[in-house]
Amino acid sequence: MSNFLYKPNYTITNEILTLVAQIAARVDVLAIQSGMEQNPKLRRINRIRSIHSSLAIENNSLSLDQVTAIIDGKRVLAPPQDICEVENAFQAYNKLLKFNPYNIMDLLTAHQILMKDLVKEPGSFRRGNVGVFRGKEVVHIAPPADNVSGLMADLILWTKDAAIHPLVKSCVFHYEFEFIHPFADGNGRMGRMWQTLLLYQWKEIFAWLPVESIVRERQEEYYSALRRSNDAMDSTEFIEFMLQAIWDTLEKYADTDQDSDQATDQVKRLLNVLGSKTLSATELMELLELKHRPTFRKNYLHPALEQGLIEMALPDTPNSRNQRYRKSTRNPDKR
Repeated sequence: MSNFLYKPNYTITNEILTLVAQIAARVDVLAIQSGMEQNPKLRRINRIRSIHSSLAIENNSLSLDQVTAIIDGKRVLAPPQDICEVENAFQAYNKLLKFNPYNIMDLLTAHQILMKDLVKEPGSFRRGNVGVFRGKEVVHIAPPADNVSGLMADLILWTKDAAIHPLVKSCVFHYEFEFIHPFADGNGRMGRMWQTLLLYQWKEIFAWLPVESIVRERQEEYYSALRRSNDAMDSTEFIEFMLQAIWDTLEKYADTDQDSDQATDQVKRLLNVLGSKTLSATELMELLELKHRPTFRKNYLHPALEQGLIEMALPDTPNSRNQRYRKSTRNPDKR
């Protein structure tokens, strides 16, 4: 037992109850409809989305295509730190499901993998006091470093034993983890990753749902919910935000699943016109008789790239004006 008594403050509101009921009803249906747990390509695509989004929240500059290229072992021209963050995150997420979310040593090991070569002491709790800044403004002063080990022990124990719904528990953990700020750096990405692990313990499909993508889209709301919960010394508002993000992720992938047959037909058309040639986006649009570039990218180009069916001729410069595309030279089922 630690020397610190840590009891998270939160209120179960009607909004929280409604979201928990909606998510619980939807998640099993989506798991069956999507077949995600038996679809390695889809799992891999969503895992990459999770990594890209979580790192982008922390100001990593790489695009989704660049992140994909790095994970595929391709050379990418980008800041070395950004590349290291992607490589580390890929390793950490690959090992995530083997960790015990209630084991402090597993938490430290995950941080060591995630922050290797990025901080001085990866895998160790911070030894100094820290504050969270927004520009020059201090928005949060974390608890003293001497208290971190005890606070984390209490939080882990509470998370293991608390008799509340796993959805709420995972959100409370995420908030309290960010409040404690146990590491010198990497707290945001660790908090999001560990919430994924907690949700996976409840329903396995959460290992492959990129909730981080919705959080990234609402990054300002995410930070605002953290700040307001800090001000109130109560995580209720943050719980509501994260549950809404989880629900919207489920809704997004339910819609994607409903449109999957159409998307497949569009990708097939792209592959048919591409043949054995290497063509630019403009040339592909002409062959497909398309004039609206956003539609082409959303429904044809990006799905084909994400499924590994086509590849860039210039992967090191994904945004090049000279970019061209060809059928993939590798088998996506063996990635």
